[in-house]
This record gives sequence, C-alpha cells and structure tokens, in this order.
Amino acid sequence: MATPTPTLGAFLALDLGTTTGWAMRGHDGLITSGTVSFRPRRFDGGGMRYLRFVNWLTELDHLAGPIATIWFEEVRRHAGTDAAHVYGGLMATLTAWAEMRGVPYQGVPVGTIKKHATGKGNASKAMMIEAAQARGYSPADDNEADAIAILHWAMETKGGMA
Repeated sequence: MATPTPTLGAFLALDLGTTTGWAMRGHDGLITSGTVSFRPRRFDGGGMRYLRFVNWLTELDHLAGPIATIWFEEVRRHAGTDAAHVYGGLMATLTAWAEMRGVPYQGVPVGTIKKHATGKGNASKAMMIEAAQARGYSPADDNEADAIAILHWAMETKGGMA
C-alpha cells in the first residue's frame, strides 16, 4: 500500500506485541494513548489473539476514527522465536485489516523512532519513557512510550516526507 500521508482523519501508531502500545491523534487533534494485551487466555486457540486484535482495531476505528493512516514499529530482530511469531502474526493481521479498508500503513524502523524521540538510535526503554514524559505524557510502559514516539515522528516528519 502507498506510504501514508497525513490527512484530517485519525492517525494510529502501534508498537506491536503481546502487549501492544498504541497512540492515536483523533480527527479533532486530541491525542490518546495506552496499551492493550493480546496475551492468550486459558482456553484460547492459536488464532484468538489475532481475532481479538482485529476486533480491537475495528472498535477503535468505529469509536475514534475513521482511522486514516497507520504507522507501526518495524522490528527486524527479536529477542526470541515466540516474540517474532507474535509480531509477524500481528503485522500480517494489521496489514490485511488495513488493506481491506483502504487505509494506508507504513512500518518505521526502530532506530528512526528512537533517534527522533531521544537523539540516539539505540536509546534504552527508560530513555524512551523519559522522552514521552518530557512531552507531557505518562506512559504505562515502554510499549506506550514507543507508540507515542511513532505518532510524534509521523506528525512531525509528515510520515517521513518532511
């Protein structure tokens, strides 16, 4: 899909994972953020986390959207196989969801996000949280802080076009 360009609709930024960080600038300019867990429940089948992700995206689109553009953290290396599988499944689910709705999306490299937020491409989780706090946010964890950083990168660089 084409590179997202900022529009008047809602911008969504995601740090994909079992605990997904999210930040959204609504069509009214209000920024909200948080985390959502896609940890499997006791009797879940293997695909349930992805179905819950689709339902969450759809609900977000209805309540705060419509979502006009999506940016997500593009991870090239994972600490473990399970994390890589979860990330790949969530990314596939996200991109399919966006394609079905004609919503442009783009991955943003981890180093790009960290450098924009902190000035260091290899910033620690603590540094990312501090950067979000310096902007006036109170992120629950590094996942939310990363999503906030992605959103600000997208807004301030016009999605890498500035």
